[in-house]
Amino acid sequence: MEASPTGDAPDLTFRALRQRIRQQEILAELGVTALQGADFDKLLAETSRLSAEALRAEFCKVLEHIPSENRLLVRAGVGWDEGIVGKASIGADLASPAGFALRTGKPVISNHLENEERFRTPEMLAQHGIHRAMNVILQGDGRPFGVLEVDSRSEDEFVEHDLAFLQGAANILGMAIERERHGRNLQAALDRHQVLLKEMGHRVKNSLMIVTSMLQLQARDIGDPALTLHLEEAAHRVSAVARAHDQLFQGADIERLDLGKYVEGICKDLDDSVAHCVIQTEVQYEIEISADRAISAALVVNELIANAAKHAYRGRQGGKILVAIAGAGDDKISISVRDEGTGLPQGFDLARPKGLGMRIVTSFVEQLNGTLEVRPHNPGTEFVIILPR
Repeated sequence: MEASPTGDAPDLTFRALRQRIRQQEILAELGVTALQGADFDKLLAETSRLSAEALRAEFCKVLEHIPSENRLLVRAGVGWDEGIVGKASIGADLASPAGFALRTGKPVISNHLENEERFRTPEMLAQHGIHRAMNVILQGDGRPFGVLEVDSRSEDEFVEHDLAFLQGAANILGMAIERERHGRNLQAALDRHQVLLKEMGHRVKNSLMIVTSMLQLQARDIGDPALTLHLEEAAHRVSAVARAHDQLFQGADIERLDLGKYVEGICKDLDDSVAHCVIQTEVQYEIEISADRAISAALVVNELIANAAKHAYRGRQGGKILVAIAGAGDDKISISVRDEGTGLPQGFDLARPKGLGMRIVTSFVEQLNGTLEVRPHNPGTEFVIILPR
């Protein structure tokens, strides 16, 4: 952790801000994972892992409510001893922290379980030496799915900011729970298939735009240029995913997107927000691919534009960024992002990217079974991605 030259108090503030930024990045990451249709059980496990990381806690678990038994089953989790996840359960009554949250419908923070008078400490927590716990409801659709709980052995304390993050993670997971529950009935209701998915896409789009607005508000209020930049980049990522759902909601096909139109819209959004650069597009329309692949491709473009705006014109008043999309033969797509800046720094290694943006780019290109090539120009640099349709 970096030390502050001005003393411990500013250092603690800086550490807290960095933790909040990481929490926002994790919410965006969870949103993308959920929208890409990740396996439900894997999404539960990933939510547990990332929630524990974001809150610097040793334990996290997703508790599924089993009404017939009035119990909460540990459906997924991290940090627990073998034999807990998928098997152990606790009472869903008011006498446990999770049961208290479930029954009252209110989040619960307990930083001193040993002194609690509202409920008892479950044996599972006592056996793991846990001193504090925080719970929020996983609402699902209509009735609660269960509870998302984070636990810790440390003597630190959970605060309201932590609760806001955990509720955000629960909201994203709740949307995935809604989708999973609807999916069980789609085969028996094919006529309602498109209506249900459009409604869900509209909800997700609205929810992500709320997250985007929150990130932008926090970016304006922090007062630190470096932290503001990180939050603005996170907002652009969430906004790119939200635009996909907006386009799906407006179109007749709820499973495929016109990649050119979609990326063109994202570039227009970025052109309005990246004041020192002009983003120009040359896109071919009617290249339709599945929505999940389009979202991944658009996030690649978003990151490359952000990198060009941040690095290519550093120390200059700005410049042009050109984005091109076209068919490459009968079965491939070419995506190009070019700047006219100072070129790549010495030591740049595409195989071992250092920044978060380039790690996102290479990861998504790999997921899309594509190739990424860097072409130097005079002036500037061009990144060319070739994807199978």
